[in-house]
Amino acid sequence: MFRPLAAALLLCLPVPALASPPDNAPVDPVAAVVDQLILPGFDRLQTRSAALDAAAAADCDPEAPALRATYHDAFDAWVTVSHLRFGPTETDNRAFSLAFWPDTRGFTSKTLAGLLASQDPAVTDPKSFAELSIAGRGFYGMEYLLYDDRFREPADYACTLIRATAHDIALTAAAIARDWHETYAPGMRSPGSEKSPYRTHEEAVQELFKAFTTGLQFTMDTRLGRPLGSFDRPRPKRAEARRSGRSLRNIELSLGALRRHGVLPATNHPALIKALNEGFDAADEALSRIEDPVFADLNNPSAWLRAEVLQQSIDLIREQHGANLGAALGVASGFNALDGD
Repeated sequence: MFRPLAAALLLCLPVPALASPPDNAPVDPVAAVVDQLILPGFDRLQTRSAALDAAAAADCDPEAPALRATYHDAFDAWVTVSHLRFGPTETDNRAFSLAFWPDTRGFTSKTLAGLLASQDPAVTDPKSFAELSIAGRGFYGMEYLLYDDRFREPADYACTLIRATAHDIALTAAAIARDWHETYAPGMRSPGSEKSPYRTHEEAVQELFKAFTTGLQFTMDTRLGRPLGSFDRPRPKRAEARRSGRSLRNIELSLGALRRHGVLPATNHPALIKALNEGFDAADEALSRIEDPVFADLNNPSAWLRAEVLQQSIDLIREQHGANLGAALGVASGFNALDGD
């Protein structure tokens, strides 16, 4: 149901330039990614999160069409920047407050159930709400509130909780966008300057390359790997955002954003752009063959194999094309946030 909408969203996003400027000066990969992907992406998240906040303030009925539509719009915007887990998204655990998933121990449902049972007054104050467990906040917390009947009583408090969650998302998105524009983007463009977190241009390039490869790994291992489980024991109920029907949609949006993230820094290397696009085209073809938007059919061997083909196609991009991109940029992926301590 969501696939045409997701495809339409991707078509509306800015298309990265695939050729060098007329004077044949080489394109700075850092400036290309920051200016054409990161800043517009977080601006979009801020705008759509503000719309979600306004919709919740106007009507907190969990089945209100405007509320659900703006929720999906804002969630779409988050997914397209969700692989950028550095800088402003790391500050104050902002990324986790927007997206606490995977939730392997069910903390989100436990946190929300506790809030509803106790009717904690912290939800009436934005500062107090921001100090609550991140497990009950963000897009995944709101998914339970909008799409799971168990979290709708008492109705008045559930309404307040929905509004508090939407407002918290909007505040967090605005803070991330502000920090990118005011400090982090200038610091990435000017490594070695007093306020830059990067000593050299190569460090900034490596940060962006690491985000690209880590994003592919997360989509492959977590968004797909968790519901896939094994051939003998698929785990479809572990699919991301299955309650709101977004599991496949999030993979599609993620791949679209990662394609742009890979192509932009490769602008000076036309052959590499061609190879990257071929790799992502193969992944898109594999994705188009998946029939269930929440992977509920993985107990069917054919459905499981189709999902595995998609996983393998993403792995090929990560290993082969990612390695070629890293070599062209003169960097390696290095440590990433999925490696653990």
